[in-house]
Amino acid sequence: MYIYNVTINIEEDVHDQWLAWMNQEHIPAMLGTGKFHKALMTRVHVQEEMGGITYSVQYRTDSKETLQKYYEEDADRLRAQSNRFAGKFIAFRTELEVIKEF
Repeated sequence: MYIYNVTINIEEDVHDQWLAWMNQEHIPAMLGTGKFHKALMTRVHVQEEMGGITYSVQYRTDSKETLQKYYEEDADRLRAQSNRFAGKFIAFRTELEVIKEF
């Protein structure tokens, strides 16, 4: 199992609109690709020097191959939908391989 983790720092002046968009549009669209079977959104409780509010969104998928298909078939289109918030956020993406769950 793999986790596609996206950590986002969003500026406070667009936070509420961004959060609504994430919950109502973006996360459902990510799950709608059929490549992820679960998403977990968490707020990161750190005080960033640059300000803003930080979140981590973790999308679970069954394999590296399925994640690669997401990159090839869906990533550009879904990332482009965030253009309405251009210049108002920073995103950092990581791939996590689940070794064992307890």
